[in-house]
Amino acid sequence: MKQICKLISDYMGVLVLLSAVLGMLAPEIFSGVKPSTINPMLGLVMFGMGMALHIDDFRIVLSRPRDIAIGCLAQFTVMPLLAWVLSRLFALDDALTVGVVLVGCCPGGTASNVITYLAKGDLALSVGMTATSTVLAPFVTPLLVWLIVGQSVDVEVWGMLLSILWVVILPIVAGLAFKWLWPRLSERAIAYLPAVSTLAICAIVLIIISANASKLLAGGLVIILVVMLHNVCGLSLGYLIGRILRLPAAKRRAVSIEVGMQNSGLASSLATLHFAAYPMATIPGAIFSVWHNISGAVVARIYARRAEKVNEG
Repeated sequence: MKQICKLISDYMGVLVLLSAVLGMLAPEIFSGVKPSTINPMLGLVMFGMGMALHIDDFRIVLSRPRDIAIGCLAQFTVMPLLAWVLSRLFALDDALTVGVVLVGCCPGGTASNVITYLAKGDLALSVGMTATSTVLAPFVTPLLVWLIVGQSVDVEVWGMLLSILWVVILPIVAGLAFKWLWPRLSERAIAYLPAVSTLAICAIVLIIISANASKLLAGGLVIILVVMLHNVCGLSLGYLIGRILRLPAAKRRAVSIEVGMQNSGLASSLATLHFAAYPMATIPGAIFSVWHNISGAVVARIYARRAEKVNEG
């Protein structure tokens, strides 16, 4: 069973891509699944993240405040600004603009820690950044979304704050509590959590893509391009910021990946809950979930090769 779970987590990018393709080719099969099921699945992913966290992950935040501050500041400035610039540059409508901005304003994704590990980056910094940006998200994400798109669409700042608390923070706290109360059971379960998270993300992508398949086919190329540029530019600028600030190579790789990889499932969830008048707002998050796993795997390979060459030299 553990080997099957390892295969599922190892081939996360492939499975997410297959889910998107299936949602596009056979949307009628999943038409009966309601978008409201996204929230429990995202909560399950966050619960797993809580169980996987250690007390040392929080000590990192206190012991390395400068590194964490640099990373989080980069994340909550670079990606929101890129979202705004790309939306204007490609003249996206309100619905797609909201979706792209939501992705840009969300905290780092849990997959970033795995990608940082594969890229031979500073894993402790990556975990610390993910934890910190996630804790800040209930306050920072709604405010940033309101600042960027609040003039053109109605943004429920308080409602978004509560949603992030319920869908993200509460499950993480529950996961931490479960680990504290039942440590042995948690240790056994941790081996299966990456596979559970992978399947939950695949289901989220499948539901969103199948619900909007016809609209995607009609005009999806532009938004796919925007999402790809958003991610690639985020990865590049994150690395550049680390270089400008003269961070060591391992830290630059971690900041790059943390900035470029977002909690896109949360973006789709917020779009479903708070922007129901704009159904297409869920699409950028779903596409990002597919794409950033593919680009992350490629970037991890490139960074790892560079690190190996430096070590050999």
